[in-house]
Amino acid sequence: MALAHTILATLADAPHTGYDLWKTFEDSVRCFWKASQQQIYRELGKMEKQGLVTSEVIPQVGRPDKKLYSITKEGLEELITWTKEPSEPTAIREDLLVKVKAGYLLPREAILQELEHRRQIHQQQLDSYRAKEQDFPKPPEKLSFQEKCRYLTLKRGIIYESEWLDWCDEAIALFQSSGNCQQDMDSTSVLLQLGQDISC
Repeated sequence: MALAHTILATLADAPHTGYDLWKTFEDSVRCFWKASQQQIYRELGKMEKQGLVTSEVIPQVGRPDKKLYSITKEGLEELITWTKEPSEPTAIREDLLVKVKAGYLLPREAILQELEHRRQIHQQQLDSYRAKEQDFPKPPEKLSFQEKCRYLTLKRGIIYESEWLDWCDEAIALFQSSGNCQQDMDSTSVLLQLGQDISC
C-alpha cells in the first residue's frame, strides 16, 4: 500500500488541508499507516501533478492562506482500482524481537527494562484507541456501512495493541522466572565458543 492511497481514502471522506490530513493520520489512521507531516505534504504535491487531487487556496485574515485538497474523479478511480487488487501481508521488521532473540547475551534487567518500556507505549496507544472507540455510540451492527469501515480499522488497532500487551506480559513473566545463573551460563558458553572460533 502506498501513502497516496491512504491519502485518497481519507480525502474520499471529505476535503482536507495538508495539516488536517496530518492530524487525521495522527488521530485515527495511525493504527494502520504512519506518515510525517513532511511526507504528507510532499506526497500531496506529487498527487496534484498526477491529477489525483486538486487544491483550492483559502484566504485567511491575519494568517497565511491555506490549501484545501479534494479527491478528483481520476483519484477516486485510482483508489477503487487499487482497492479491488488482492492484498498481501506487510513484511514484519520488529527490532524488539531481534533484541529478545539476543536477550540471553544481556543482563536480565536490561531486556526487562526494554520490555517494560514497550509495554508502556502499547498501553498508551491502546488507551487512545479505546477513547476513540467511544466516538461510535451505536453497537457495531447498527452503524452505517461507512461507519463500519472506519470502526473496523480502529478495531484492528485495538486488537493489535492488546496482543502486544499480552505478549509483553508473557515475556516479562517468563524472563522474571528465569534464574540469573542459567542466563550467565548461556552467555558465557557463547563467549567461549566465539573464543574458540577466533583461536582456530
